[in-house]
Amino acid sequence: MLEARIKQDMTEAMKAGDKDKVSCLRVLLAAVKNREKNLRKELDDQEVLAVIRAEIKQVTESYEQFKAGHRDELAAKELAGLTVLKLYLPAEMSEDELVSIIEAAIAELGATKKDLGKVMKQVMTKVAGRADGKRINALVGSKLN
Repeated sequence: MLEARIKQDMTEAMKAGDKDKVSCLRVLLAAVKNREKNLRKELDDQEVLAVIRAEIKQVTESYEQFKAGHRDELAAKELAGLTVLKLYLPAEMSEDELVSIIEAAIAELGATKKDLGKVMKQVMTKVAGRADGKRINALVGSKLN
């Protein structure tokens, strides 16, 4: 299970004295536990991945705000945390794979410009977190024009 791997990695980081990685993984595990508590069940790997993606989004927003505020030391810390979190995501899809899935969805739906939402919904279910939503949206928009 993914949660067990995260706990193991945190233990190894503690032994290695990597305080930044330990801090990042503690926050992640706390978010996972909080989600488990809210749902009153143990999370499966897909649900843990959803928590990781939410954490990545939050850390990315913090990084951008620190960078805009010229707080480079805090931005660097957030960037290091982002690198750690991304280790637990599945590999990103290549541009070619993504384009072929998008083109297949457009052809299957007979989609036009106004059907962006329908195409996005179908593509997102097939991609299952292996590509960023903004990236997919941009590609779908360019293919529908």
